[in-house]
Amino acid sequence: MAKVKLIMPKMGESVSEATIITWNKNIGDKVDLDETIIEIATDKVDSEVPSTHEGILIEMLFKVDDVVNVGEPFAIIETESDSDNSEEQTETTKETSNNNEPKEAIKIENEISTKIEENKTIIKSSGSRFYSPLVRSMASKEGISADELENIPGSGKDGRVTKSDMINYLSNRENTTEKEKNVSESVEKETQTKNIHKQPTKVNIPNTGEIEIVEMDRMRKLISEHMIMSKATSAHITSMVEVDMTNIVNWRNAIKEEFKAREGQNITFTPIIIEAMSKAVKDFPMINVSVDGTNIHIHKNVNIGMAAALPNGNLIVPVIKECQNKNLIGITKSVNDLAQRARASKLDPDDIQGGTITMTNVGTFGNVMGTPIINQPQVAIMAAGAIRKKPAVLETEHGDVIAVRHMMFLSLSYDHRVVDGALGGQFVRKVGDYLEQFDVNQNV
Repeated sequence: MAKVKLIMPKMGESVSEATIITWNKNIGDKVDLDETIIEIATDKVDSEVPSTHEGILIEMLFKVDDVVNVGEPFAIIETESDSDNSEEQTETTKETSNNNEPKEAIKIENEISTKIEENKTIIKSSGSRFYSPLVRSMASKEGISADELENIPGSGKDGRVTKSDMINYLSNRENTTEKEKNVSESVEKETQTKNIHKQPTKVNIPNTGEIEIVEMDRMRKLISEHMIMSKATSAHITSMVEVDMTNIVNWRNAIKEEFKAREGQNITFTPIIIEAMSKAVKDFPMINVSVDGTNIHIHKNVNIGMAAALPNGNLIVPVIKECQNKNLIGITKSVNDLAQRARASKLDPDDIQGGTITMTNVGTFGNVMGTPIINQPQVAIMAAGAIRKKPAVLETEHGDVIAVRHMMFLSLSYDHRVVDGALGGQFVRKVGDYLEQFDVNQNV
């Protein structure tokens, strides 16, 4: 028999600790591999922690409501293995966790956290009622006092307030005081790095007789600030090409039913375009960069953000990581998974971080082309328009002919500070070439 320490896993790039909400197992209970042993809460997301080993739970190192650091053991289980390697595993996990967190990232995160703490009301668990870090963070950012938080009905275990309870309360919250608004806006401004733009000035809008005034929700305010900051930061320029998608359209029509029956999901044009972008990045790596002042960061991994519209009309950009290492099936599954979880509001913090270039499909809304705004600190974003049947000139061995083809516009907005017209134009043309040269004989 051997004793193995279960380690608190890393749950996000900036998450360093978690609060134990519930123990799903008691001392002496059998624990299966990948079975949930505790439920935790962080300042970003609530989640479950599965067991990395199979055995018997013999010791709980922390109680409910205790805070556990990432990489720290929280439980000990007894396995049927002959060797006791718990100490070695613990040290290895801690070392890996520490090595994965760049010193500069830790420094920046600490600075941001310090600024947030200076500007928000600290909400603590009081009495017998527990508030998770996520709930406390939401309350602080929205200027909800401890007394007000006590009056929010909770639907969680033992009447605890959950993220959903907070969202419902905030959506119906009225008569917010001017002081609470100022606190919330101050926190949001401080947490937006390099937010160099000024807030829009108040303008006088004429009363036309019939008018309804609706205040932006919190997410729309953040999107608004990010878009204005991007336009103020980057010198935007857009290049466009028209692509013949006929072969891809015919190929997809021929295999989509078989693909759905075998894989249990649809294959759309989005992963095909993302695959072409990933290939083109290999040819033009200077398009896959980020800008930090006068420093250019060249990314080795191709992490393509996929702009997705939420049911409430807001926008979110989940990221398909390391596209250069995935085939079309792998990209398709990642696209479908992220899109489904985005619509269900079940994305993890890591799902929307680490993007190096972005793609948006404006053709979904019937638009033929677009000039999207760059997602900072990236330097390029590509828009794919609607695929439409159009007459086009084809060059054949017997001469030029006019034929009906499926055509699509691609447009690339890029940062002219670091991407010149030649590079931007060549990149978007290369994406088009990969699409027109698509192998229709490939098996998926």
